[in-house]
Amino acid sequence: MVRCIASGSDFIKLIGGIGLWPVCVLITSQGLMPPSIQQQASILMQPLKRLESFSGPEGPVVLCIMDGVGIGHGDAGDMVSKASTPNLDWLKENSLYTTLKAHGRAVGMPDDGDMGNSEVGHNAIGSGRVFDQGALLVKNAIGSGAAFEGKVWRDLTGSLTADNSLHLIGLLSDGNVHSHIDILFALIRQAQYQDIKNVRIHTMLDGRDVPPTSAHEYVAALEELLAEINDSGDFDYQIASGGGRLYITMDRYDADWPMVERGWQAHVRGEGRRFGSAAIAIETLRSETPDVIDQDLKEFVIERDGAPIGPIVDGDSVILFNFRGDRAIEITKAFDDAEFDHFDRGPMPDINFAGIMQYESELQIPKNYLVTPPAIEDVMGEYLALSKVRQLAVSETQKFGHVTYFFNGNRSEKFDESLEDYVEITSDLVPYEERPWMKGAEITEVMLDSIRNGKHDFIRANFPNGDMVGHTGDLLAVEISVETVDLCLGRLMEAVKAKNGIMIITADHGNADEMFEVGKDGKLKLDGDGNPKPKTSHTLNPVPCYIYDTSGKANLKLADLADAGISSLAATSIMCLGFEPPEDYDPSLVKL
Repeated sequence: MVRCIASGSDFIKLIGGIGLWPVCVLITSQGLMPPSIQQQASILMQPLKRLESFSGPEGPVVLCIMDGVGIGHGDAGDMVSKASTPNLDWLKENSLYTTLKAHGRAVGMPDDGDMGNSEVGHNAIGSGRVFDQGALLVKNAIGSGAAFEGKVWRDLTGSLTADNSLHLIGLLSDGNVHSHIDILFALIRQAQYQDIKNVRIHTMLDGRDVPPTSAHEYVAALEELLAEINDSGDFDYQIASGGGRLYITMDRYDADWPMVERGWQAHVRGEGRRFGSAAIAIETLRSETPDVIDQDLKEFVIERDGAPIGPIVDGDSVILFNFRGDRAIEITKAFDDAEFDHFDRGPMPDINFAGIMQYESELQIPKNYLVTPPAIEDVMGEYLALSKVRQLAVSETQKFGHVTYFFNGNRSEKFDESLEDYVEITSDLVPYEERPWMKGAEITEVMLDSIRNGKHDFIRANFPNGDMVGHTGDLLAVEISVETVDLCLGRLMEAVKAKNGIMIITADHGNADEMFEVGKDGKLKLDGDGNPKPKTSHTLNPVPCYIYDTSGKANLKLADLADAGISSLAATSIMCLGFEPPEDYDPSLVKL
């Protein structure tokens, strides 16, 4: 049943006037789905047609994604510009070169003020089109009020007794990559509206998609809202636990389960160092380790009258309000998987659990969710498999899911086992600034083996360095990370040239290109002492794209495209392989 739910002025007041507006939605038994996706006609996929004028190169087409390597302003914080990159410099002069949008509406985010990220970037690259992403879908579902109309929300809230609590777990910031504080506020306001007496918030602190030491600002805003609600009636709304997002809870790709366990102990069991408030916890932890940034703060538990204020117990309901999947899956499994065995959870409370979205559809993680994620069909990987193109996807753990799961439209499985090889190289569990080269050499070796031995026709790889090291804020390490990627590219260029292949080198978003905050006037923002303000988040900058036909036989030329985005990389790759791109894909960056 399709319903358009109008949000009146009363509802806008209810959610605090956060700028979330009504949309037309489809209400399902689980949650919401945009009718434009749900009602889209299903077309039986067919193998790609060969181009008449070009049958593809002798060697492979190699797509290299330099994660977090954007085009900066050439200032003191632009580590991409500062780094020694002889191979990228050569490519800029001797290959086809253009720039691409990798943020905002170009990757399905709510508006052009939203930075891109690796999840939406790889969705766009792999699908060849732009889909409304989790941030926008959740914003619309909350803004329309429809998120609160479905069965899941009714079950979560209707089962609560006066002695039970609604727990909200997620990243506390407005980075809009994994979550948004406005969504949390709307959930809290809805709970107040429904007269739910007890709410507990378990906060992961950001410092990664927002300024590195800004957690106290978000905590202060949250505490102000909670105090207002508590003063308005018989409510008990409190922050219960927290910690840095890279120290508790938000691991991904099964890289560091002890991180998730630390979060579980704090959120569920109320075990950890205790403080009287989140503000005191942050202040104390920072004073003890002055150089620490928010993402690395240790776990804390808030106490009242000598006891933790919000352990999760039988009869409670829990919502994970992060909308991005990769760092939500593991903690979701801990709540939702009856056969969970990654760590000892202790006595498992009998609760109702839901994610704000479903993070993995094939494995049904979680089983219950409020908003249906985008349905991304007919992706490049499936077209290539139907066309008998041999494919290799490779990265290290931190980005492996991006060149597989996200690249394939949020699917974990291969399309054709006989044609696809996925290689994950285990990431080191050390701070990235201590090993900025990460696993670049190992990724390169896997690719070189394929190229030299003719194993695959299409190779896609992610070099995580510019992004993962960029988030640390360590300028020297970031510079080295970019130089590492350039060195790896140089080795690949020689191998691809020896086989007369084609290379496409690009990025999914910026990061290392802007390590200091830049104002709208293009000048560096300064702190009270006159020093540049550090930045560890992604950027709004465009990303480069180099298309290197090593033999020149394809006679490729840049197409005349205005404001092209990274979604055009799929059609570009398909044309370089000698096929006609699907008609509904965003246009290729090259023409023959």
